Amino acid sequence: MSTVYAWSDIWLADKPADESPGLPPLPPGTGLHPPAGELEVSRLEERLGVSLPPSYRQFLLFSDGWGVEEYSLAPVAEVGWLRDLWPSTITAWTSPGCEQLPSVPDDLYFVYGKEQNQHAVRLEYLPDALLVGQWDGDLLLNPHVVTSDGEWEAWLLAAWMAGAKRCRSFWDLMKDL
Repeated sequence: MSTVYAWSDIWLADKPADESPGLPPLPPGTGLHPPAGELEVSRLEERLGVSLPPSYRQFLLFSDGWGVEEYSLAPVAEVGWLRDLWPSTITAWTSPGCEQLPSVPDDLYFVYGKEQNQHAVRLEYLPDALLVGQWDGDLLLNPHVVTSDGEWEAWLLAAWMAGAKRCRSFWDLMKDL
């Protein structure tokens, strides 16, 4: 049985929301978009050639994007591989002459939460990262690190922190942000 993520607990903590399909759009001012349909999400998975992580997939069915300006989650139509959408981001982090973050061993890499070293980033994963939004940096899903329940590691990659905040899943990253 799959986990059900209570997105309304994060996005509308002060306003209860029924996440059932077929309801009118959420109230103005929340920044949430109307939900994506199952067909739209399935077509995104086909276009990408992958099954999306469960928490991210459920988010899209709750809201097809969120936000304003540099704080936003992309709608289905704008989600894509970082290498295709913003190859310059990969170049900026990995080109010779840039201060390189060293690759890290597993015992340092797989530390999450307050003990995490935000410089413990594996830049070799960037070309395969899925760009899902902006949060004063890039919101990425990493298909190289997948939990037993299908969740992909989620990153906030930002130059201002010279590294990434990494979480075990999109759900965990959104709760943290």
